Amino acid sequence: MKGKAWKFGDDVDTDAVIPGRYLIMNTPEELAAHVFEGVRPEFAKNVQENDIIVAGNNFGCGSSREHAPLALKGTKIGCVIAKSFARIFFRNAINIGVPLLECPHTDKIYDGNILEVDLATGVIRNITKDEQYQATPLPDFVRGIVDSGGLIEYAKKMME
Repeated sequence: MKGKAWKFGDDVDTDAVIPGRYLIMNTPEELAAHVFEGVRPEFAKNVQENDIIVAGNNFGCGSSREHAPLALKGTKIGCVIAKSFARIFFRNAINIGVPLLECPHTDKIYDGNILEVDLATGVIRNITKDEQYQATPLPDFVRGIVDSGGLIEYAKKMME
């Protein structure tokens, strides 16, 4: 996938991803309209399909609500790349079908850089800077869940 990087820092909590006042909404599309509303108000209006969120350590900390990865899924981002993820957020994102990659080199990526990401190998190519970084690829079975659109769809395919 190829998309523009949207850069965030460390400790991006789930309240920053989707403010609590929108938790009455339950569809990815409804939630997507309010993603990062309090910290980057322009994000929801300008994010494009396959754009990539890039962050530092502990992305998705805070409340364990599933609304945060559900809102990200609604934006149709390509993936989230961070140095590390909060454990529950990581599992919720995989269960919902949002691809994540852990990469220690996110400091080298700037807002607006154009990235090309291979989820299978974990190779991130920064086209803007003509650089390449190695992320930890998801194990095949986890990527299978993401590729299926989430755990429920994956389970349905396994039952066929």
